[in-house]
Amino acid sequence: MIQSWAYAIGSVLIISLLAFVGLFTLSIKEKTLNRILIYLVSFSAGALIGDAFIHLLPEIVSITGFTMSISLWVLFGIVLMFILEKFVHWHHCHTQNHKHHKVEPFAIMNLIGDGVHNFIDGLIIGASYLISIQVGIATTIAVALHEIPQEISDFGVLMHGGFSRSKALFFNFISALSAVFGVIIALTASVYITGIENMLIPIAAGQFIYIAAADLIPELHKETNTTKSLLQLLFFVLGIYAMVLLA
Repeated sequence: MIQSWAYAIGSVLIISLLAFVGLFTLSIKEKTLNRILIYLVSFSAGALIGDAFIHLLPEIVSITGFTMSISLWVLFGIVLMFILEKFVHWHHCHTQNHKHHKVEPFAIMNLIGDGVHNFIDGLIIGASYLISIQVGIATTIAVALHEIPQEISDFGVLMHGGFSRSKALFFNFISALSAVFGVIIALTASVYITGIENMLIPIAAGQFIYIAAADLIPELHKETNTTKSLLQLLFFVLGIYAMVLLA
């Protein structure tokens, strides 16, 4: 148990430090950055799908069997992400046109939404380490690959919303630290609630499936160039294969 705590806390601290990745993008031309990011998004989509179907679901099914409750918790994870994104997008649309403050409301909402998202990531990582160190590491890598383009995007939103460079980095990092609380809650709850991972792991799988299928893959379909599309497919498959190697 102590080893799980050490690995889990260390993992989310590394994930939180990715909040500073936006700083390294300032020296890269926007056109070049976008060209690189789309392939990272492809790899991330494959890794998230791969982690859900190669690590999370097989591990929990081997413990509990493929019951109706597993399917329902997976679907709950998908619905939960749908609600969270609806909430964030709704507030973004209703606040982005108000210019009364130096820091725009949509930038604040982005921080709040990102904080909730990072908290859920912490729950997922914590639950994964309850299964095994190997599953925890694989899930951490999948989350990290998703977080890199996400954090670059968040940094851009905060800068556009009126934050200075230093404040954008600081508040993005504070938001990222909510993952630590997610891990602590997941691991602490496991002491008092027997088998809580039987609920959290399929929820995590559902959320990974949703992020990959509803958020990332649609972005890839915006590219119509044949060569670039084939490269996206290659990186998508490589993301899945990376999870196979970690199995």
